[in-house]
Amino acid sequence: MGFATHLGPWLLGTVKNTTGSTSGTVRNTGATVVAQSKSILYTDITAATFAFAIPAGSQILSASFNTTVAYATTTPTYALFVNGTAINTAANGSTAAATGIVNLLLGNNSAAAAVLCNNVGTTDALITFTQANVTATSGAGFLTVTYVVKDSDGSANPTASAA
Repeated sequence: MGFATHLGPWLLGTVKNTTGSTSGTVRNTGATVVAQSKSILYTDITAATFAFAIPAGSQILSASFNTTVAYATTTPTYALFVNGTAINTAANGSTAAATGIVNLLLGNNSAAAAVLCNNVGTTDALITFTQANVTATSGAGFLTVTYVVKDSDGSANPTASAA
């Protein structure tokens, strides 16, 4: 099986436009949720390390760090940025001597609220991160961000069907 790309958003559902108020006649299309991941090593501690880009208009839903190799001696903290704007605080971390998934708290500052509730802007957004408090000699994992792909203006449904 191969990979495919699409200019999105992908809309799924059987009714594109509302034609009444009865089930089966009301618009039920919705945009799909997707994710991107980046592998991270304990040595990735430079300022604003690039993770990936997400499409314009996307709405970020969640972020997590899956520790696959335990960090020796430290508990790292992560700060995420959308086009240079912090969307969480660096108070989220992975347990030093443990593996597993840690959800990174998003929306706990005013800048994050605008990004998460609406969209990341009218151009593709660069997702960067900082990893701090790392004095370890080992440690690795994956940063994953899930988001809804929307149109560049943040809309998730067309106003009318193009047929």
